[in-house]
Amino acid sequence: MNPLYTAMPTTIFETMSARARATGAINLGQGFPDSGWPQDVLDAAASEILTGHNQYPPMPGIPALRQAVATHYQSHQNIDLDWEREITITSGATEALAAAIFALVSPGDEVVLFQPLYDAYLPLVGRAGGVPRLVTLRPPHWQFNAEDLAAAFSEKTRLVIVNNPLNPSASTFGRAALDLLAGFATRSGAVILSDEVWEHVHFDGAEHVSVLSVPALRNRAVKIGSGGKIFALTGWKVGWMCAAPALTAVLAKSHQFLTFTTPPALQLGIAHGLGKPQEWFEAMRAGFQRSRDRLVAGLAAAGYAMLPSAGTYFVSIDLAASGISLGDAQAAERLLAAGVATIPVSAFYAEQPVTTTLRLCFAKRDAVLDEAIARLSGARDSLR
Repeated sequence: MNPLYTAMPTTIFETMSARARATGAINLGQGFPDSGWPQDVLDAAASEILTGHNQYPPMPGIPALRQAVATHYQSHQNIDLDWEREITITSGATEALAAAIFALVSPGDEVVLFQPLYDAYLPLVGRAGGVPRLVTLRPPHWQFNAEDLAAAFSEKTRLVIVNNPLNPSASTFGRAALDLLAGFATRSGAVILSDEVWEHVHFDGAEHVSVLSVPALRNRAVKIGSGGKIFALTGWKVGWMCAAPALTAVLAKSHQFLTFTTPPALQLGIAHGLGKPQEWFEAMRAGFQRSRDRLVAGLAAAGYAMLPSAGTYFVSIDLAASGISLGDAQAAERLLAAGVATIPVSAFYAEQPVTTTLRLCFAKRDAVLDEAIARLSGARDSLR
């Protein structure tokens, strides 16, 4: 078969979701909420469709949304952005990733990535001709150190891709980790591409630390955000790239030859949402944290050992600590047969995978979580 096709495998999310649909299993694999989206954001977008915002908007994005992104980040993360020169709206965060990687990576350039890694990163780097240099993170804390970075960085490093909070591990990188990364990036002349789509979904009182809040990275970093993740509207695919003007000029040129633009009514709906009061975002986080705690408590009572979840929609079962000797892929198969779709975290590794961790999505209604807990409890003995 032509390697053009074999280099682009079917995503694990699509695979497990399709099997969940085919079997009637509860889908705790793919990370989409089944309720909780804000009605006023829907109404704002619907109104824009009905009142005529349906033609091509400006390539960098509608000014109202770019202004809203800048105001939002100044208010929530104390980051000052020039909305005209430092923000580009994209058709989802995945398009932003593609635009940034294609703009910043040339054939032969080395790209540092942290595994487990979101499954779009590696195919996009490969398509750009980049050479991946992998840093392996392991449970329970999924952190890196200076020795890890020294082994991955070289004089050929041109880009570093980091996901913070990190999907699938549900861990976060704080200021100390980003400062360490900044030192290596500065010495090699690399740009940091920071996928921060989960920036509002963090728990237990922790604060999100953006790559653009690190002074050494302000002019050598790209921050990616997602309205779909912030407002639980994942199908809208409204994202953005934020970077210093010189970087933004290059990123925008790449974006214009991918999707060029994003549906205007959806942009204006997200712009409305970004102006919500601080209390709304706090309540949203509290709701997801409550769902996390409900699933964790139910599974712990059934004898599963659960790993920490500091952010995202996800929490993982530690199979080894649960007394389960099966690998995660085999365990996922048995749980699918029991009526619950999960994701084996080994699918997010390119090499030397961790095979003892299963990822679950808790962004579901209580009734769905409770039924999933019951099915997983009933399947516990089948995993021994």
